[in-house]
Amino acid sequence: MAGRASGSPQRRPEAAMQEKFGLAQGDALVIVDVQNDFLPGGSLAVPGGDAVVPALNRYLADFEAGHLPVFASRDWHPADHCSFRARGGPWPAHCVAGSPGADFAPDLHLGDSAVLISKATAADEEAYSAFSGTPLSERLKALGCRRLFIGGLATDYCVLNTVRDALADGFQVMLLADAIAAVDAHPGDGRKAMREMLALGAVAVTYDDLGR
Repeated sequence: MAGRASGSPQRRPEAAMQEKFGLAQGDALVIVDVQNDFLPGGSLAVPGGDAVVPALNRYLADFEAGHLPVFASRDWHPADHCSFRARGGPWPAHCVAGSPGADFAPDLHLGDSAVLISKATAADEEAYSAFSGTPLSERLKALGCRRLFIGGLATDYCVLNTVRDALADGFQVMLLADAIAAVDAHPGDGRKAMREMLALGAVAVTYDDLGR
C-alpha cells in the first residue's frame, strides 16, 4: 500500500550524494504494490501515488537492459480480508484478488520476465511486507541476489516493512527515494518511516545516483 510523495529524496551526507551506484550482477529491483486501488481514483488512493510510476519505469528500463531480475509484489486479498473495515480493520476494501483495483498500474512497464509476488492472500492474516508469507526471499537467493533496489507504495507501510525484512534477511537495500510515496495517515509517518529505514541500514538513492 501507500501516500503523499513523501518519497521526496531525503538529505544525505555530501559524500554519499556524490557516490554512484552502478548496477551489477547480484542486483534486483523490487517494486512494491503499485496497484490501481492505491492510485488516484482507487479505493485506497495515495495522494501523489501515480508519480511513482514514471520514476519506476526509468529503473525498470535499466534493469531490463542489464538483464537483471525484477520482482513486483501485489496485495491479493480475499473479499473478506481482515484489514478491511467491514471486519474491523483500518482500511477500506482494496486490491481484492482478480478485481481491476488489484491490477498493476496500466502505465507501469513490467516486462514479461518480471516475477509477480502475491501477498496477504489469507483472509485472517495481514502482510505488509513483500517477504511475509511469500517465496520472495528464496527466489532472490536462488538467483544470487544480494542488493535490492526497493520502491513503490507505500513508504510508511508496505515499503517500510519490505525494507525491514530485506535487511533482516541479510540483503543490502537501496531505497528508491524518488519512487516512493507515503499514506501519512498520521502527519509525518512517511518521514518517520524514512528515518527508520535509513537507521536500519538502507541507503537512499535516486535515479541520478545510478552510474551509467
